[in-house]
Amino acid sequence: MTATPSVRRTVRVPGDKSISHRSLILAALSNGTSAIRGLLRSADVDSTAAVLAALGARIESDGNAVTVRGLGLRGLTSCRRPLDCGNSGTTARLMCGVLAAHSFDSTLIGDASLSRRPMRRVTEPLGEMGAHFTFQEHSDGLPLVVHGGTLDSIGWRSRTASAQVKSAILLAALNAQVSATVTEPHRSRDHTERMLAARGVPVTIDGETISIGVARSMEAMDCNVPGDPSSAAFFVALAALSGARPIELPDVCVNPTRTGFLDVIQRMGATVQLTDESDAGGEPTATIRASGGEYLRAVTVGADEIPSMIDELPMLACLGARAEGETVIHGAGELRVKESDRIAAVVRNLRAIGADAEELPEGMVIRGSPAPLAGRIDTHGDHRLAMAFGVLGALDGNSIEIDMPDCVAVSYPSFWSDLRRVAP
Repeated sequence: MTATPSVRRTVRVPGDKSISHRSLILAALSNGTSAIRGLLRSADVDSTAAVLAALGARIESDGNAVTVRGLGLRGLTSCRRPLDCGNSGTTARLMCGVLAAHSFDSTLIGDASLSRRPMRRVTEPLGEMGAHFTFQEHSDGLPLVVHGGTLDSIGWRSRTASAQVKSAILLAALNAQVSATVTEPHRSRDHTERMLAARGVPVTIDGETISIGVARSMEAMDCNVPGDPSSAAFFVALAALSGARPIELPDVCVNPTRTGFLDVIQRMGATVQLTDESDAGGEPTATIRASGGEYLRAVTVGADEIPSMIDELPMLACLGARAEGETVIHGAGELRVKESDRIAAVVRNLRAIGADAEELPEGMVIRGSPAPLAGRIDTHGDHRLAMAFGVLGALDGNSIEIDMPDCVAVSYPSFWSDLRRVAP
């Protein structure tokens, strides 16, 4: 029996990964006990929880919420063993900032993929604040020793728009009880500054410049983590590719620094509506209702749009393989230093399944076609690639095999069951 367009498909995506990391870190640095509801339970967030627990924070789960007994600013305690960040770049980079202001040494390690990812983009500004670091094996990766100590105020102009770099600086200043100013070429995700302000830390924002004043302490605060817009993007894309039958995604974070993908997919011809909008806890949320049109149009995406949709670019490239015309992505060099070189990996995999794609130094070009797509995807263990090509593989007429489907556990453990439930 064929479903009618009026029948709704609903997916409740897991909690936002960026907010989940920061909720745990800020709770551990607060005075008192914080209850966090909706926390993403995934490999990456578990890495942050494990690192904080090793440093003395008491983290417990009762099924409905995760409680964190904070230790206050500069209250973490030394851990003799290395702190394992797993595959999580957010854990490693944000904890560099936190640990730089503590009066002990810490060794950060990670898996093979994380160990290849660049860390000097974080250690450079922290070094300007007075922190010291030792790279043990690689010139720019983990293992990394953080030699904590006294830090000074800083005014830093970032070469790239990176929420992880910005957050590392802000967290270092918070713990060192000094001021800091960060200016970015484009505005990156602003969860850290929103969450700090909600907890009483003096934060000012002027365009692309974010400043933090001196805070002597930070009080515990309960919070609810909204749904992850990057996870929701895969189902928005599925709706755009599968015609008029809509997909609804309730309680998703629609922070303006995270909604670039929604803007672009509407330019491609999809319909996206936001309902049930609210602004609890400083983060705007809404139900996203998405559906497709008669066809998708190719788009051009430039550097100014990249920060607000950096994690969704593999999915956008896959949409480009089904859009009429030539989709061009510029200014996305940051993709080369993610869990994989996402520019090279996306292009190579698109070609492997029969799509027309080519690399640019900081982007890619994809030429759309309605021809069936078939082949095996080499994800390099990258969850975003697995999910993006999984959406293409769910469409009628395509036959796409994902080599490491379990890698989605990094951000969305139930992805495959959700996808099977609402696929055309």
